[in-house]
This record gives sequence, C-alpha cells and structure tokens, in this order.
Amino acid sequence: MSFQGEQHPGTQVPTADTEGFRLNHTMLRVKDPERALAFYSRVFGMSVVRRLDFEEMQFSLYFLARLEQGDAVPDNKEERTAWTFSQKGLLELTHNWGTEEQEGFTYHDGNAEPQGFGHICFSVPDLGAAEAWFDANDVEFIKRSDQGKMKDVTFVKDADGYWIEVVEATKMADKGD
Repeated sequence: MSFQGEQHPGTQVPTADTEGFRLNHTMLRVKDPERALAFYSRVFGMSVVRRLDFEEMQFSLYFLARLEQGDAVPDNKEERTAWTFSQKGLLELTHNWGTEEQEGFTYHDGNAEPQGFGHICFSVPDLGAAEAWFDANDVEFIKRSDQGKMKDVTFVKDADGYWIEVVEATKMADKGD
C-alpha cells in the first residue's frame, strides 16, 4: 500500500503503535428496536449479526451488517461476538429499555440546534434505483439527488429521525477539489 493519506494541517503520519486499529462501528440510540430493526433490515438489507443484552444496566446492543456472499459469520455466539468486534463498518443500535413506551420520547438527531453528529452514509450501486426503492418503502427524504447545490447525493431519515446520506460511488468522483 503506497497511498498514506492526504496531508492537511493537523494530520500526522500513523506510527507502528496504531497498526491494526480500525473503525469497527458507529452507534445510534434508538427508541424502539423493533421499528429501527425493521427499517434497517427492510430498507438497507442489513442483518443483525449479534445482540448483546445488559440486564443490570437495562440496555441492548444490536450490531448490524450488510452481509455479502462469502462472509464467514460464525454460528457460535462467543466466536460471533469476537468476529463482530473485528469487522469494519458496522452499525450499532443501542436500545435503553423502556424508551419505546415513553410517549413523545426522542433522541437528538445531531442536525437540529445545537448541531453535532450529522449522519451515516450508505453507498449504493444505482442511486436512481435506490431512490425508487425508498419511495416504494415510504422512506422520508430530506433531499433527493436532483435537489439542492450538492447533486447526486440523497439524504433520508431512519425510524428515529437520524439522517442517512446515500451515494453512488462513481457519481462522487468529481466532487470537491
């Protein structure tokens, strides 16, 4: 691997101490896991690869992946847990027990004031087909690919109101400087 990353003020060359480090997952808190799991499994084709319950602290973690042909996911729970924490690009949905029964309860999506967290992103093979799929599944759009200044980028909302950017990789090649 010859490419070592773009250099910008503040970036530093990785040292051997960080060899093997990888981004494993991003966590979103969800009010109702059944509703959130239905959304991510139906709309984005994700599967729960591991659920971990923490009864004493009253929360559950659902680790989701978009499994592909050839992924060797272990059947044994302990082996699958270790496998889960060795992957790239998982989505962790965290459910604090009882929130699904609290009327009016919501999590901050990070895009309302004060802004913070922004979105997660999925890459799709065909953005137009993805938008048609979202329409067929009553997914709420924030922005379609033909709207706004940033063309060829779609934003939708998940069941908890979190923003999801959707891109087609080949259409991103000419973006930015």
